[in-house]
Amino acid sequence: MQKLFLTFFGVGLLKPAPGTWGSIAGAVIALPILFYIGDQTLFMASILLFLASIKIINDYESKTNEHDQSHIVIDEVAGVWLAMAISGASWTQIILSIAFFRLLDITKPSIIGRIDKNVKGGLGVMGDDMVAGLFAGLLSAISYKLITSF
Repeated sequence: MQKLFLTFFGVGLLKPAPGTWGSIAGAVIALPILFYIGDQTLFMASILLFLASIKIINDYESKTNEHDQSHIVIDEVAGVWLAMAISGASWTQIILSIAFFRLLDITKPSIIGRIDKNVKGGLGVMGDDMVAGLFAGLLSAISYKLITSF
């Protein structure tokens, strides 16, 4: 049951690039929440998913004796939800949110990389993606504002 949750119902088992598949699947699930319930609900859902996942990842990692396995994509789901909730609900903002999130999650610049390398357990697995989601949402919102200003 843990693996089903952590792989976002098996999406994390897709190859290649399970993180990208997890981000796309997360974005698809986020769309009806964003469009019909609102960005505040998506924001809260990302925080709840973040908090719930930490303990589940800690337990899973203690069983497998491996940290941040590639098939764990629940962190990408929470991160992309956060990015989308911060940025907004236009199609341009959604695409920018996903693109910036993947860019930051793959390259792990600055504090994102430090969290990835230095924070252990579920907090480390989830933390770098949530910070990437925060910055991706902000970059998306700023980019969208600049694009629409011209």
